[in-house]
Amino acid sequence: MPTRRNILGLALAAPFVIASRGPAVAASPEIFQIGGVAIRGYDPVGYFMDAKPVEGSTQHQVKWMGAVWRFANPANMYAFEMNPHGYAPQYGGYCAYAMAQGAVATTVPEAWTVHENKLYLNFSTGVRQFWQEDIPGHIVAADRHWPAALDG
Repeated sequence: MPTRRNILGLALAAPFVIASRGPAVAASPEIFQIGGVAIRGYDPVGYFMDAKPVEGSTQHQVKWMGAVWRFANPANMYAFEMNPHGYAPQYGGYCAYAMAQGAVATTVPEAWTVHENKLYLNFSTGVRQFWQEDIPGHIVAADRHWPAALDG
């Protein structure tokens, strides 16, 4: 018999499942980007330095891995340039929970986690709740699917 928690979980995950199971017409780029801008224009360094999502600026941006990355200030841009792999989100900025399921889904800035000094983004704050139930286990699963899941 379904429990209240199971029903709530299904309701929260439904948009995620729909978004991550769309028709595969081409492989996804290695970095999640919209209009060539990585992670919706948010500053990846801000998650570490400010412990929150911070919008980047067109005044402070660099191109890396085929996408434009924006930063809130020159110091964050410099930190990223010196160590992009240390600040860029895992799985190219795609949803970490979706990757653990072998799927590809977009992300939103407010659904984030820094775990063991790595940034993970999720499709929504509801999906992030599932991600946070077993972060180490989900990382193992996501690592198995990355980057092959990008091929659709």
